[in-house]
Amino acid sequence: MDRPVILHVDMDAFFAAVEQRDHPEWRGKPVIVGAGPHERGVVSTCSYEARKFGVRSAMPSRTAYSLCPQGIFVKPRMKVYSAVSVQVFEILEHYSPFVEGVSVDEAFLDVTGTVHLFGDPRTLGEKLRAEVREACRLTCSVGLAPNRLLAKIGSEEAKPDGLCVMPFGADEVRAWLAPKPVKILWGVGKKTNEILAKYGYRTCGDLQAADPRFLRKILGDAAAESIQRHANGVDFSEIACEEEEKSVSREHTFAEDETDRAAVRATLLRLVEEVGRRFRRETRWARTAKLKLRDGTFSTITRQARFELPARDDMTFRHLALALFDREWPEGGRRTVRLIGFGVTDFAETRVEPEPSLFPSPLASVMDKRERLAEVLDRLHAKLGG
Repeated sequence: MDRPVILHVDMDAFFAAVEQRDHPEWRGKPVIVGAGPHERGVVSTCSYEARKFGVRSAMPSRTAYSLCPQGIFVKPRMKVYSAVSVQVFEILEHYSPFVEGVSVDEAFLDVTGTVHLFGDPRTLGEKLRAEVREACRLTCSVGLAPNRLLAKIGSEEAKPDGLCVMPFGADEVRAWLAPKPVKILWGVGKKTNEILAKYGYRTCGDLQAADPRFLRKILGDAAAESIQRHANGVDFSEIACEEEEKSVSREHTFAEDETDRAAVRATLLRLVEEVGRRFRRETRWARTAKLKLRDGTFSTITRQARFELPARDDMTFRHLALALFDREWPEGGRRTVRLIGFGVTDFAETRVEPEPSLFPSPLASVMDKRERLAEVLDRLHAKLGG
């Protein structure tokens, strides 16, 4: 795909959903997280069942109680929510190294460089949603689009527990936005919405056809230009994340608990190859390899070890990955695996360690050959469209 591919993930009623997950007896009931019903304070978030009664985030809890007296009022458990958030973001990093966390339950991803690994944006989005659901027992809504604005609008369209792939062509984007209310656009708050409505601008299509000079007169130059641009689906903002990757990793979640050691081991080898190809897009070496295993009870272990020399070739990655795996699951042993992951971290700009030596390392010569072979295989893989 020629255009950028941006993904927006929004966890559905996050705090309340965690409470319903951890308290099955609350599922299907109105759960309100925040201050108590008779306390001075506000609602942090609430379940979709509570929203049907008009309860909303930031609403005084006393008001929420008057609207929904049968609601289950729960004090926030921030440590629990933070731990789940970390788990969610670990999953997001499987799909792109470029992740912008907006809050504990919301993020943007630039998947332009990784979408081809999944075939198309929809497949990527569905796989991500399934992995979050499987690992965290929670749902999320996802929007996929050529920019941040449209991705955010897409995830709102998909709520709850859905996926929306927005149009990618400029004409299709404008046509899709045209009937939508102007309040969906960034920069259109309550006051701006009232001003626009006063002059008959109620839909994005109205703004698309508006005279820019008149919009500047009623909104001011900067606001008018930005809002009209957004009404046409144009957004120049970029994903705000660290430019340098701290790790490169891939994971696989099995459809059912896997007890076949050979099948899990074969999956690990595939993940190692994927990590290697992605890692070698830049000139760098890794000092450390990591293995991750999760069983059917969602108990997770991670193991790591350092390479003898910083490495970037599949063979060296594979040797250490298998050594870690065989240590955790020896041949003849029994184990149940739901998820397996492999990654490399602790990057270096050169393979040669800084300690001086009078004699060249035999291992360094071997790794030179391995690296050249890996580069040849990468070119073949790219040529064959793998």
